[in-house]
Amino acid sequence: MAERGERGFALLIVLWTLVLVAFIVVRLTAAGRTEIRIADNLIVNAQADAAVDGAIYQTVFDVAAQRAALDGRPRKIVLGGTDVTVWPFDEAARINPNLASPALLAALFEATGSDPQSARQLTAAIGEWIGKPVTARPDAAVAADYRAAGRTYLPPGSALQSLDELGRVLGMNAAVLAAVRPHLSLFSGAIPRVAHADAVVLAALAAVAASGATGVPPPRPDSPAVQTARLVAVARGPGNAAVTRTAVVRIDPRLPGGYAVLGWDAATE
Repeated sequence: MAERGERGFALLIVLWTLVLVAFIVVRLTAAGRTEIRIADNLIVNAQADAAVDGAIYQTVFDVAAQRAALDGRPRKIVLGGTDVTVWPFDEAARINPNLASPALLAALFEATGSDPQSARQLTAAIGEWIGKPVTARPDAAVAADYRAAGRTYLPPGSALQSLDELGRVLGMNAAVLAAVRPHLSLFSGAIPRVAHADAVVLAALAAVAASGATGVPPPRPDSPAVQTARLVAVARGPGNAAVTRTAVVRIDPRLPGGYAVLGWDAATE
């Protein structure tokens, strides 16, 4: 009887050992599959990442060679088995808040929904922020306005370094900034290039022309040799891998290599 009990106990130990081994094997197999999936995802994301960069540079070369226009129309490019869509926009068709005349800035605010008084106030506040006031005021008066609005800072009196900085300007709110932001750029000139300007920018330009505002430079002539491109590219690879890239590039034959990257932003879905 004792011998049978010992054999039964030993069998039980063997069975539990087999169960434990099976459990370990299952866990190791699952972990291995997870690692394989992670590795596969890294590979396809890397492929999509490389493809989207390559498509942007290919578009830069095509624009420089006048094989592509900055008209916002999508371009389909296949690189390494990855489909990439590139939208080439003319960055010079936007309004530069650092360089634009007060009349043009005010017209832009009105074209995007601000009333005339708010448009003038925002334009004046931007002028004070960048050190180009529409009407010179004592520093103490400007400081008093910012303190009254609960701000703990003052206008720097220098050019904007980013469009986000506009959110700190007195009188600016998120809704107004969201409305004007698609039509602004810190990489364009004092007057936007009209060939590829959007409807809002064209409306602002028309309003300025109709008002007869003085001190506004004439529209800049188009130059196919010197262009500033905003290239928005989306690459989609296998396994639903998707990479989005936005680049702002100055294309100028006088530059080393014929172009210079002004801004580069990336996002991976």
